[in-house]
This record gives sequence, C-alpha cells and structure tokens, in this order.
Amino acid sequence: MSECKANESPMCCCVDVGTIIDNSDCAVDFSQVYATQSEAEDALAYLTSKARAAESEPCQITSEIKPVADGYELVARFDFSCQAETMIFQLSTR
Repeated sequence: MSECKANESPMCCCVDVGTIIDNSDCAVDFSQVYATQSEAEDALAYLTSKARAAESEPCQITSEIKPVADGYELVARFDFSCQAETMIFQLSTR
C-alpha cells in the first residue's frame, strides 16, 4: 500500500499532521453572557487556569467583562505561542 497523503482518496483516513497543525491559528476568541459579574469572573478564572496549564511560553490573555441587557458579557482572547497549545486549551475546556 502506498504512503498516505492529505489529498489521497477518502478511504485512507489519514493525513499529514503538517496539513492540520501549521501554526496559523494560535489564538482563541471567547465571548459569553453570564447572569452575574461574579459568574463571568469565575469563568475567566477557569479559562485562565486552563490556558496556563496548556502554555509552554506565557499565553497573552486580554479580557473584558461588561454589563449588557441580559447580564454580564465576558469577552476574552487567548494568544498562545503555537497551535498545539491552542488545541490543548480548546480540548481541555470541553
């Protein structure tokens, strides 16, 4: 059997990791509305702890909690040093 390539037939079920993880997506944007400011702050603390667990170099985190009609909106961005860390973070928060 020939070696699998990303453009091979769908029956192969394998791809080159470099076609998936190419370090082009190293950021995660997050936005959610919570009933209280305290819940939004707790969510940010949870997400921050998950980001710190995934980072090899410091993750740059920017965030804002602002009042909206339905409660408090948490808007955050997590910038990692590589795409693998981004994926680890995303999987750890599911």
